[in-house]
Amino acid sequence: MASRSCANFLHLASGNLLDIPQTPRGLPRVMTVPGIISDMDSCSSNDGDSDVASSGCRERKIIVANMLPLHAKRDRETSKWRFSWDEDSLLLHLKDGFSPEMEVVYVGSLKVDIDVNEQEEVAQKLLEDFNCVPTFVPHDLQKKFYLGFCKQHLWPLFHYMLPMCPDHGDRFDRILWQAYVSANKIFADKVMEVINPDDDYVWIHDYHLMVLPTFLRKHLNRIKLGFFLHSPFPSSEIYRTLPVRDEILRGLLNCDIIGFHTFDYARHFLSCCSRMLGLDYESKRGHIGLDYFGRTVFIKILPVGVHMGRLESVLNLSSTAARVKEIQKQFEGKKLILGIDDMDIFKGISLKLLAVEQLLQQHPDLQGKIVLVQIVNPARGFGKDVQEAKKETYMTAKKINEVYGSPNYQPVILIDRPVPRYEKSAYYALAECCIVNAVRDGMNLVPYKYIVCRQGTPGMDEALGVKPEYPRTSMLVVSEFIGCSPSLSGAIRVNPWDIDAVAEALNTAITIPESEKQLRHEKHYRYVSTHDVAYWARSFVMDLDRACQDHYSKRCWGIGLGLSFRVVSLSPNFRRLAIDHICSAYRRTSRRAIFLDYDGTLVPEASIIKTPSPEVISISKTLCDDPKNTVFIVSGRGRASLSDWLAPCEKLGIAAEHGYFIRWSKDSEWETSPVGADLEWKKIVEPVMSLYREATDGSSIETKESGLVWHHQDADPDFGSCQAKELLDHLESVLANEPAVVHRGQHIVEVKPQGVSKGLVAEKVLSRMVNGGKSPDFVMCVGDDKSDEDMFQSILTSVSNPSLPVAPEIFACTVGRKPSKARYYLDDTADVLKLLKGLATATISKPRCLPEIKVSFESNA
Repeated sequence: MASRSCANFLHLASGNLLDIPQTPRGLPRVMTVPGIISDMDSCSSNDGDSDVASSGCRERKIIVANMLPLHAKRDRETSKWRFSWDEDSLLLHLKDGFSPEMEVVYVGSLKVDIDVNEQEEVAQKLLEDFNCVPTFVPHDLQKKFYLGFCKQHLWPLFHYMLPMCPDHGDRFDRILWQAYVSANKIFADKVMEVINPDDDYVWIHDYHLMVLPTFLRKHLNRIKLGFFLHSPFPSSEIYRTLPVRDEILRGLLNCDIIGFHTFDYARHFLSCCSRMLGLDYESKRGHIGLDYFGRTVFIKILPVGVHMGRLESVLNLSSTAARVKEIQKQFEGKKLILGIDDMDIFKGISLKLLAVEQLLQQHPDLQGKIVLVQIVNPARGFGKDVQEAKKETYMTAKKINEVYGSPNYQPVILIDRPVPRYEKSAYYALAECCIVNAVRDGMNLVPYKYIVCRQGTPGMDEALGVKPEYPRTSMLVVSEFIGCSPSLSGAIRVNPWDIDAVAEALNTAITIPESEKQLRHEKHYRYVSTHDVAYWARSFVMDLDRACQDHYSKRCWGIGLGLSFRVVSLSPNFRRLAIDHICSAYRRTSRRAIFLDYDGTLVPEASIIKTPSPEVISISKTLCDDPKNTVFIVSGRGRASLSDWLAPCEKLGIAAEHGYFIRWSKDSEWETSPVGADLEWKKIVEPVMSLYREATDGSSIETKESGLVWHHQDADPDFGSCQAKELLDHLESVLANEPAVVHRGQHIVEVKPQGVSKGLVAEKVLSRMVNGGKSPDFVMCVGDDKSDEDMFQSILTSVSNPSLPVAPEIFACTVGRKPSKARYYLDDTADVLKLLKGLATATISKPRCLPEIKVSFESNA
């Protein structure tokens, strides 16, 4: 059933919001505006599921963001719109990471409202002159989408602010969520107008467009899709409060690669996927990957950089040099501390001012010698919290200046106006120290810009009156809660809430020896200059290309409704097992071997009741009573429970504890594997597992005759997984010289005798059939977990033996659509019962003789 948030998405988007019309096969490379097709490129594209990659079309990058990197202004004389590049936009700078031949198309909104009757002309102009595709989100929808859901819900939540009461954030509003989805749908439509799916790469930016990947993946199963989040990603305790948490997670997981600034943000995202979607991740050769329905979603961790050329060119401007001289004269004899922040509640401006007040109080000798210049960028939102933050900032600054200032000295100077780039660069170049005191921030490039400007250029050196060989220095005080903090190892990191510690850090920064300032600066500049925006973009697209390499080597199909849509990606030879197909083979054969797993195959894994249903007993009895069949239940469970539960099936073979015990029928004796006769190692394992059981709430130990299993399905997902990894390493270490193997499965760590596996059971059964003159002509194996993969591999190996008179028909089948050595799959235990009922029906020539079998066809999974 589709979740409530996925259904009836208002009237905000035309047509059915989630049923996007299919793109025509002959869609040209570029559609300039709806209804107008450009002839600039004659290449046509295949649909998203084509297995044949097109050739002859130049590879492109489609950059999708909330806002286009453009300035827009209406000409007063002609009343026409005039557009220009926003030279400070990250989206424009990242092009430096691509080859000069790479074509880049931008999709996003303009910062101004364009009248409906002008949109066609503007769209044509932007595409021709700037390679930009405007989305033209309607004004009312844009307000609900951006100022509503993005700024009132996502942005505060991602910065750890919960709507605990009406005065502390807005409560979740489903109307705003529907506006968010509708706006993302419009962006998807615009991308679909210009994309050539076989050649183009799509790179989506930031939290405004987190469900866009679902719309695009639904259109084009093999789209090459990357996403980078420029804000923090909160811990699972915070994120899980979002009512539409699953829809957003699944949206991001429809990408091929997801980028984060820091490992903390990535770790929080992975924890959310584990706790809320039950997904596991692993690291291979330095790359973190999530398995999502057969697709590997890669996690990229790399902080964005600055554009070195842009910063240096501004430093060389004559206006910058002139402003430097003015500032030098204004603050002559004083040490300049600089802060540049947006006006919002998370930037910690008032906390910074309180730290300066504390500094002046504790160090009276600094009064009259230091000045904090706080540049306040215009607020991006207009809520009550912004106004309160602004009011508090001005009141605190006024109090400090009244207490510690004089007619010729103000310790705090607030610059609350639009400050041009050259003026900011001048302040950067002159500041002895830069402080970024945010209580929570995604990345924050202010420290990077400060370091580059302190390094200077020949033009700036001339303005400052210093020689080129003059040693460069800089000092940074940065909050430990901002994204750039981990990469600035020479900075003084502070907890912005600890006023005393921040004050002391500022004192250290301005009194530290010049030689140490120089060493810290050199270390920072070396990192910033080599990890610039071009490096960041180049690294991301290289990993995006690697993540998409196997797109055309697998079969893909979409499943799920609404925003729960996802793509299943599996081997081209992997297909659903058709009951008619296997029943046909079953009828024409006479020496059949059938291997069935128990948990997750005959009984649902999630079921509390683990005993077999009457239907399972009835079907199993019918199959094993047929003299042409050799039927085995192969399970990790103990022999006592299996023999008790399956007692009515007298001719059924049972392999318990992964084959350590084998019984060919109810009347035969249990055979014990000779390879596991020495079980002394259990005395070593039990105290170790007991230690982890006591330390991990919700875990338990299952004792078998041949081994021990530590279960952690009821423990905290993250802690349980962490403890399982540690237990695995611990046991492998202490059992290094013992005849036992340690295996980690789904929510378990199991120790069993060496040389015991389900695969060996299959080999033994098939070998006995051959030696008894009943070489199998039909082999079926059905299982659901990793231990069953041994059986799949074993039957494929055994039946390929050239000594067999006739190659049998093989049906290796896994339960669930997931990567497997099996060639076939069934969806769940209900499908398995359908299959077995079909075989049981085919067993008896007269169906009326078949015992009454009632099978529920509803999924028990």
